[in-house]
Amino acid sequence: MAKMTKSQFVNTLAEVMGVAKKEASEGWDKFVELAYREVKSHEEFNLPGLGKLVKKQRAARTGRNPMTGENISIPAKTVVKFRVAKQAKDAVL
Repeated sequence: MAKMTKSQFVNTLAEVMGVAKKEASEGWDKFVELAYREVKSHEEFNLPGLGKLVKKQRAARTGRNPMTGENISIPAKTVVKFRVAKQAKDAVL
């Protein structure tokens, strides 16, 4: 099976919850906004039973241009990572 698109996800969510697709879509969008806001302000967003979104700082480092082989400087940056919960790993594996 291919990856589930947003519209497929919203359709399934609407079916399971017994609500209209529009309501399910709006609910999902609000949930995503909440997750972004919490990660931005509190550094992480916990999804019990699934995992958590965590904001991390990556240090500056030296890399290598694969085409020319020359060393390049990669600047420090902030990234968001998803850490899968043990429950989710156990349920899938």
